[in-house]
Amino acid sequence: MYKAATSITKKSTICSLVGISLTALLLSGCTGNQSNNQSTASPSPKADTAQSTVTPQAAKAITTDEQPSTVYYELFVRSFYDSDGDGIGDLKGITKKLDYLNDGNPMTNDDLGIGGIWLMPINPTPSYHGYDVTDYRAINPDYGTLEDLQELTKEAHKRGIKVIMDLVVNHTSKEHPWFVDSAKNTDSKYRDWYVWAEDQGRSANGASAAGSGNAWHALLGSHYLGGFWEGMPDLNFDNAEVRTEMKDIGKFWLEQGVDGFRLDAAKHIYEDLLSDKSEATTAKNVSWWQEFRKAMNEVNPEAYIVGEVWENSAVTVGAYLDQAFDSSFNFGLAETLVNSVKTEKDSGTAFTLERSYKLYSKISDNHFTDAIFLTNHDQNRVMSQLDNNPNHAKMAAALLLTLPGNPFIYYGEEIGMLGVKPDEGIREPMRWMATDKVEGQTTWEAGSNNTDAIGVDVESQTNNSSSLLERYRELIALRNEVPALRDGGIRDYASGNTGVMAYERLTTQDQVLVIHNLTGEEQKIALHPSVDGISYSKIFKKFADKATLNSDQLSLPPYSTVIVE
Repeated sequence: MYKAATSITKKSTICSLVGISLTALLLSGCTGNQSNNQSTASPSPKADTAQSTVTPQAAKAITTDEQPSTVYYELFVRSFYDSDGDGIGDLKGITKKLDYLNDGNPMTNDDLGIGGIWLMPINPTPSYHGYDVTDYRAINPDYGTLEDLQELTKEAHKRGIKVIMDLVVNHTSKEHPWFVDSAKNTDSKYRDWYVWAEDQGRSANGASAAGSGNAWHALLGSHYLGGFWEGMPDLNFDNAEVRTEMKDIGKFWLEQGVDGFRLDAAKHIYEDLLSDKSEATTAKNVSWWQEFRKAMNEVNPEAYIVGEVWENSAVTVGAYLDQAFDSSFNFGLAETLVNSVKTEKDSGTAFTLERSYKLYSKISDNHFTDAIFLTNHDQNRVMSQLDNNPNHAKMAAALLLTLPGNPFIYYGEEIGMLGVKPDEGIREPMRWMATDKVEGQTTWEAGSNNTDAIGVDVESQTNNSSSLLERYRELIALRNEVPALRDGGIRDYASGNTGVMAYERLTTQDQVLVIHNLTGEEQKIALHPSVDGISYSKIFKKFADKATLNSDQLSLPPYSTVIVE
């Protein structure tokens, strides 16, 4: 992800984007050399000091859309680590466990090696999850104080870890003082901060674009808009005061030391009803987020902004990369990766990504980094989706951590935690040891999905070379070490085998070939030169002892990953 421009001018891109043929853009596309741009997604100290031994071969100059990246860790504070014995995770608890995530020492290998943390909502709220905020400039008292957050960010920065926080601006809590006053008094200064059907002469009927039934809810003789549920009334972004307040709130948190934001429900600022879905609505959403980005640049031009745009359309997602977001979560890729692992078949991932990234590069003027993941806090956990198959879990990790963009790991994913809806079931306490009766273990939720899971805890998997946790550590260390894996673009590589997924990762200086055997059987493929004449002839790293390369014949053991230079 490259430094966003400090002066944003609304371009014609958004208006013209919707009329562009997606097929033409994805198939013809454009590539750009980003080597002169400055990355804001700095690797962790481990990556800073580790030097790749991959030696680039002399060939044509490589032209690629690079994506300097780091690995992020999505963290539900309530479930992570309890510092004061009340059973609820807190900010001091995260600070205490930073060394588990990255100890800042490149000579150690018993931490994950991540370079960023995404804190799920930390503002005061009446709910356990926090996506209904009652005070945007305060910390949830269950989690600590503003000083605790400042201490966390300071200690994280010492270790090369960036900290971004969830910012929920689409809606507030029904208990927020703004809404309480707005509902009680039609003359309130906050009345127009929300959307009241009667005030705007609108029908109080319409299906929510968020999929929660009727988006209108009755209160005190009026009806307000709440696309997610009645406890989350939508803010009115047609009101300039609302927009100003939300920009000021974003600036406030950057001034407290956070490094950016994950923007919740980003496409629903104006897409409230199913009937709102249109190219014009997308353009209006993007215009607001460009305004927000410009305001954040006044405090920190390097702030990392990643948006939740739950769409599979490359055109719709790409629109937000035009001087608004640095990244947008790739929900379509997440679904594809999990499906490829479950079916043990190549899905054409690299082919699709290569073309999508050309589109994103064109829209963003080469200023984008993908945000890739397997599952998040709104989905059944990946281990549950994979039917608790450890081989499939390791393959999913290998795919995620060898693709371009900023990989996001959902807490507990690295130890194979299980979890199925309802939502509490996918946000259960992090498992540090086999028993709950240990220091720091959160107990706010019973944890029914993982209570009887043997070995699904950090202690049991540490120093176990065959564990899922050790595989995550190895993969992240490799990613941090090899510039092409950490920062490179992607190019499809035809393996000729439906059970094998292969792709090239390349920067202007380095390139490697990544090959995954997705199946439970040995696979053999013949390597061929790349389109720029590079011949791959030496195994640089393998996650399987018996992988061999003789001449151009590569033998892959079951469920293995090989990096070839």
